[in-house]
Amino acid sequence: MKTWIDGRIVDTAAATVNVTDHGLLYGDGIFEGIRVVAGRVFRIDRHLARLQVGAKAIGLELPRSPDALREIVEQTARAHGQREAYVRLVITRGVGPLGVDPTTCERPGLFCIVGPIRLFSDEQRKRGLDLITSSHRRPNADALDMRVKSLNYLGSALAKLEARQRGADDALLLNARGHVAEASVANVFTLHGDVLSTPPATDGCLEGINRAAVMQIARSIGLDVRERSLGRLDFFGADEVFLTGSGAGVIAMRSLDGRTIGAGEQGPVTARLTSLHRRLAETEGSEIIPASEGQS
Repeated sequence: MKTWIDGRIVDTAAATVNVTDHGLLYGDGIFEGIRVVAGRVFRIDRHLARLQVGAKAIGLELPRSPDALREIVEQTARAHGQREAYVRLVITRGVGPLGVDPTTCERPGLFCIVGPIRLFSDEQRKRGLDLITSSHRRPNADALDMRVKSLNYLGSALAKLEARQRGADDALLLNARGHVAEASVANVFTLHGDVLSTPPATDGCLEGINRAAVMQIARSIGLDVRERSLGRLDFFGADEVFLTGSGAGVIAMRSLDGRTIGAGEQGPVTARLTSLHRRLAETEGSEIIPASEGQS
């Protein structure tokens, strides 16, 4: 693993952050999780655009221009040298005195980590995921807008912990109205016939980059793609359900709360979307780590 910090790239084990950084103390900051696929950084411009909006939403000035941030990501990915990797680009409020006041931080902090990620095993990908409905809820957008990819992931961590303690792979989170928001760190889709549905951002989900890519692909193969509120009943009655995310990729869901979904395995549409999503990521954008240089 490699990390860009303080203007240089080091082994991640050697990277250090000041313990009074408000990103560490209060979760005050934002980040992007980005995939490197076949030596290409997938949709980095869209990630950086979302980062800019998130920064504006929390009153945080980005310490570098989007072009400079892109260069940092690409440099760190090249240093890591793997054609398949995960990028974590982090902007913190910065170092400051104890106390939650953001105005006491003189300048934002910045670091970029590139390394491997394996949220789910090959076996889980083959069979599909078992999810439970978490007892933790996503907050209303007027309390905390989940479209801001902030450093505070406690709700997601607790939902994931609950799932693992109950013998499941992941958790489905509802909002205060009982509508499905998303999984712990992934967007969700249901398929009924040729209608592919995903919750709108107003129901408490992140507007995922890979979510948008899958919606684009699905429309190109003739599916009727809709953003609409979903309940647990929509999952129980679905032909197929799957998750999407930078870390998760596209992965089928086979059960919810012990009830089988569809045929209880990856369905044909999910398999096709998985393949097409991979093909898109392998061909879109510039190849920054050629096959002759990197390792898969």
